[in-house]
Amino acid sequence: MEWIQNQTTTGRISTIENGADPREPRQPGKWDLRSLLGNAEVVAALGSGLLMLVAWLTSQWSEPISIVLYVISYAVGGWVKAKEGVETLLKERDLDVNLLMIAAAMGAASIGYWNEGAMLIFIFALSGALESYTMERSHKDISSLMELQPETALRIEKGEMVPVSINLLEIGDLILVKPGELIPADGKIYRGGSAVNQASITGESVPVDKSVGDEVFTGTLNGEGVLYIEVTQSAESTLFAKIIRLVEEAESEVPASQRFIKRFESIYARVVVVATLTLIVLATPVLGWDWDTTFYKAMVFLVVASPCALVSSIMPAMLSAISNRARKGVLFKGGAHIENMARTSVVAFDKTGTLTLGAPVVTDFIAGEGWDRHELLGISASIERMSKHPLAMAIVDSAQKEGALLVQAENGQSITGWGMQAEIEGITWKIGKSDILDLPAGAQPLDGEAPPQDENLGVIRENRQYWLSVRNKLESEGKTVSVILKGDHIVGMIALQDAVRPQAALAVRRLQQLGIKVAMLTGDRKATAEVIAKQSGVDMVFSDLLPEDKVSHIKELRARYGHVVMVGDGVNDAPALATATVGIGMGVSGSGTALEVADAVLMNDNIDEIAGTIKLARRVQRIVKQNMIFAIAVILTLIAANFLQGVALPLGVIGHEGSTILVILNGLRLLRSGR
Repeated sequence: MEWIQNQTTTGRISTIENGADPREPRQPGKWDLRSLLGNAEVVAALGSGLLMLVAWLTSQWSEPISIVLYVISYAVGGWVKAKEGVETLLKERDLDVNLLMIAAAMGAASIGYWNEGAMLIFIFALSGALESYTMERSHKDISSLMELQPETALRIEKGEMVPVSINLLEIGDLILVKPGELIPADGKIYRGGSAVNQASITGESVPVDKSVGDEVFTGTLNGEGVLYIEVTQSAESTLFAKIIRLVEEAESEVPASQRFIKRFESIYARVVVVATLTLIVLATPVLGWDWDTTFYKAMVFLVVASPCALVSSIMPAMLSAISNRARKGVLFKGGAHIENMARTSVVAFDKTGTLTLGAPVVTDFIAGEGWDRHELLGISASIERMSKHPLAMAIVDSAQKEGALLVQAENGQSITGWGMQAEIEGITWKIGKSDILDLPAGAQPLDGEAPPQDENLGVIRENRQYWLSVRNKLESEGKTVSVILKGDHIVGMIALQDAVRPQAALAVRRLQQLGIKVAMLTGDRKATAEVIAKQSGVDMVFSDLLPEDKVSHIKELRARYGHVVMVGDGVNDAPALATATVGIGMGVSGSGTALEVADAVLMNDNIDEIAGTIKLARRVQRIVKQNMIFAIAVILTLIAANFLQGVALPLGVIGHEGSTILVILNGLRLLRSGR
């Protein structure tokens, strides 16, 4: 790797000049006129409207030419919707609103209302185009977080930089990422350091400092340093690839309410057609209307009774909510799970890696009589830095944070199942489990590797009782306790504990403020579980659980309270995640199995976003109800007005399509919704 050591970083590249990256996605919810006019449906609708206007002006001096222009206007504006309606009729043997609108326009033209029919086509086409555009924008807002994936990477081969497709990268390859470039693969930094913008993956707004040994992810943006990265995941297994799969699932899955509306639309469309035909047949003999009046009112009825606004009441709101949460680092696999989140009664958390960080930290360091705490901590870290065990690494980390002086340790070795030993200035030191205090006198623990237990050990009667009392107190607080031995004498004790996430207590409190009960499910023993429960403030604690026990408790909570959300990160949580109404996986620390089973993923492991997500889900429900009530009210009002007083076809079209656009825009408000 000499070639790497000789490389230097020079300057910055144009993509990050002025503090902006042109590859970053557009701000969600903003209307882009250029992209709007670039939409084929919008262009066709506007063309239809222009032809309608020209045809109306032409009708003043040449009716035949105006009719030709009207026909072209019908074709330009109505082709897409007519095609969709016919395909639904032929392939699914079903009716939809597209066919109803086209039939109404053709009916108006057949009795000489060419302009009214053209206006219907124009407004309906424009409304449909705007609906398609807004739905597309929602989809883009979701996937815009995933678009930042480079196609090639600079792989280092025999001292040369070789551009290769990211699909050809293999685990163990070394790649170079220059300042301002997108990271092309998941890996660990081999050399170099930089601030990496991880917003596209975790939602973090501030770049994260990365150095040797730190993990980096595909699609994140390198800052101003050169990074040499060792690839740790193949292209199809990266966190980025998993996110793309989640997004694809989110866009394809339809909530139960939307499935109901689609079934209702089919039945309702048939009812409207039958009612229209009945009106045409019976209005003249029963109500005494002339043919033109009857047919005109029937066409107006066909327009205003169509359920366009009702059909559009749900999905724009659902997709907007999914997009909103994606920007906060919460990815849903479908709108159905947003719908279920709104009904949450209980949120159940796994403990390790979810409510806690999943990594031990030193909570207590007790030096024996005559020992300087700082000096003893440095000696302990000097021994433990030879081990990769999580407890050993926590001790080293604690010493480094406190600035303890490390010394030279020699002949270090692991004592299987107990701890570590090493020599410092010719004296043997050992650090390991405190169960040595429980051994009877004369015993030979740990296959003869641990010191003999006799009166010369230092665990003499009075000292043994002291250290036992200290250990018992620490263990009652749910901590893991290790002893420090110098020769045959206990000189100190270390307590470690899995640290509670900084935001855990706040996340639990926010859920409780929403009227939601919070439970904790863990395989840890009762004492440890109760300590973490007290620190985080959860309502219910279930400890000493196997994976099947977690499933049983989730079922009991569902039976007692209703809808349950389960949050977990490990393989052992997967059954419970699948059993819950909604399963939420931890995106950074979670296992692949947990992410596959989960219905939603916290990409930045920020459990504080759960309460905000439930609030948003409840708001989605309110907006959907508002939309449906408004849509039904408009339909009933227009139908009544048509029969009681008479409604001009253009006004009926404006009322009908206007209500459709309003419910879509009402749903899109969720794009900008905060907590």
